[in-house]
Amino acid sequence: MEETIKMILADILKDSNYKLTQFSAEKVKFLEENIIVRETRGKDTPYINCLVRKKEIKLTPEEAVRQLYVMVLMQDFGYPTDRMELEYAVSFGREKKRADIVIFDRDKTTSPYIMVELKKPKLKDGKEQLKSYCNATGAPIGIWSNGDSISFYHRKDPNYFEDIPGIPKEDQKLSEILSERWTIEDLIEKDKLVTERKSLKDLILEMEDEVLANAGVDVFEELFKLIFTKLFDELESGRNRSRHLEFRNYGDTESELKTKIQRLFDQSKKKWEGVFTDDAKIMLTPSHLSVCVSSLQDVKLFNSNLDVVDEAFEYLINKSSKGEKGQYFTPRYVIDMCVKMLNPHTDETIIDTAAGSCGFPVHTIFHVWEKILEAKGLDKSHLFTLEEKPVECLDYVRDKVFAIDFDEKAVRVGRTLNLIAGDGQTNVLHLNTLDWERWDEKTEDEDWQDVYFEGWKKLKKLRADKNSNRDFGFDILMANPPFAGDIKESRILAKYELGKKANGKYQTKVGRDILFIERNLDFLKPGGRMAIVLPQGRFNNSSDKQIRDFIAEHGRILAVVGLHGNVFKPHTGTKTSVLFVQKWDDQLCPKVEDYPIFFATMQEPSKDNSGEKIYLKRKDFPEAKAKMVAESGDVQDPTTHYESTPQNLDEFLLDSHGHLIVKHDLFNHDGLTKDGIAEAFLEFAKKEKLSFVGK
Repeated sequence: MEETIKMILADILKDSNYKLTQFSAEKVKFLEENIIVRETRGKDTPYINCLVRKKEIKLTPEEAVRQLYVMVLMQDFGYPTDRMELEYAVSFGREKKRADIVIFDRDKTTSPYIMVELKKPKLKDGKEQLKSYCNATGAPIGIWSNGDSISFYHRKDPNYFEDIPGIPKEDQKLSEILSERWTIEDLIEKDKLVTERKSLKDLILEMEDEVLANAGVDVFEELFKLIFTKLFDELESGRNRSRHLEFRNYGDTESELKTKIQRLFDQSKKKWEGVFTDDAKIMLTPSHLSVCVSSLQDVKLFNSNLDVVDEAFEYLINKSSKGEKGQYFTPRYVIDMCVKMLNPHTDETIIDTAAGSCGFPVHTIFHVWEKILEAKGLDKSHLFTLEEKPVECLDYVRDKVFAIDFDEKAVRVGRTLNLIAGDGQTNVLHLNTLDWERWDEKTEDEDWQDVYFEGWKKLKKLRADKNSNRDFGFDILMANPPFAGDIKESRILAKYELGKKANGKYQTKVGRDILFIERNLDFLKPGGRMAIVLPQGRFNNSSDKQIRDFIAEHGRILAVVGLHGNVFKPHTGTKTSVLFVQKWDDQLCPKVEDYPIFFATMQEPSKDNSGEKIYLKRKDFPEAKAKMVAESGDVQDPTTHYESTPQNLDEFLLDSHGHLIVKHDLFNHDGLTKDGIAEAFLEFAKKEKLSFVGK
């Protein structure tokens, strides 16, 4: 019997992989108001009058998403139901499969024009199914959605399905969608990371699966070239708002597109020198390149903190170096904690001696820039990294920020991020930090000089002794040195106190991170301070007492922060701590025998056991909701898109720049979360009257 029981879609979708985030509140409400509840076998079962089939259909999670998407096609794109068929039979030899929604061609009324796949909630499975339907029917356009993420494809030939920014309306041609000129404002409004709920890493994985795996090229190099070129294109349009973006396929032929992207790549190499050789060319074939450009063109790489591009580079470097020598990227929330605790100032120099992709330098730059902007009464906008900065901001990057790494790939990525920040100048150098005696072999090499000479000239000025590369006068050092692998060369070990045993004899091998402790102290001036990530064992093992004594002899141990075991997953489960030290100095840090040390342990894991980040849900911070809505009125703010889908309000909390917030207890994120370890340390530092607090 029929009853007037109300059912909501969230309950129907509860245990499925489908969501409603793609759909407006009005559409969800309309569907809910039209649910018919019938009792079948003693259970309340929801039904709906299908908009296309004009009969009652049981409302499963998949059917709910399908009915909502039919509404989108009718109301937003103007397709009439008489051009649609649901459960359309597609023949594969003797077998028939049912496509969720098909829209027929306006002129050839029996030819499928658009195929929609909703049965497979995972993109990879859904795309495979969709491709098979499009190939079997010849349909030129495919759509996949699970109600949360969505993808639009143009079938160019059976092997290549290109991403497209959307589908044509009923009265439009596909070519009109493809040839529409975009400015940076269009990219902000239609950014695929927001509208389709994907990450750049997801898109790279998709490109790898689709084309790059069989393209016969170095995947890291080719994607690096494309991301580099796209960053340049966005920067040019960000600083000239009426300029049309060029990193797009406006209906060009494949060879025209390749010529255009190569020209743009050449311009970007001139702007940001020393990342690619002058004669570097894009090696992808025109058809592979076309697919990659269409995947990347609707993504906005620039935001207020470079985290989009950062995550993609992290994935690419880890994939290409496979964690050799323990090169793991430091999660950005750990970096931000260190930066907040050491509180770098505008007039202070900073170096990272094991820089990777330059997380510590880049986040130090942001910290100092915010101080500069605050002093000038300026706000940090959502496209902070793209906009032109006050001259003090650029001077800081060019004169005070340094980085070294021995892995050339990492150096090139780090240089790219710093070149963007420094508007074309950087002091990121390719050197082996531990083997300083051999630096001259590098620094006298002409090819090396072509790229790094300007930065080297500035670094030399910071040497304590102008004839030696051992000691420097840096104010701040932050580093996460590689843990894996021992140094066995007696020539190198002989240069380090920590290369000896307690009895004064040299050891045959020493952990790389141990030598980094001593080397990093050499880089600091008296009173200089450092943060270094170390394996937990260095603080606990009785065999490492000599190392602890060495540190205490050279400086004041300010703090030890134990990180959660999941922080460096999926790369390693090694438990780590961050050590904070200030070098003894009569003025800045007078030597004392006995003093308190700040100890803290991270309680929130921040990542799950498989290494995926855990994000804050809105329900964890109900008081933040009003603040978020109030701050999201700016058209450039992705949260405005987010706020327009109320089902999300109880999902994830976003900061005022539209970024997801990792669930950790290291610091207070923009006043939206609780105070954490960094704030507690700064209180401790004030009490202890440490020299760098309150600056």
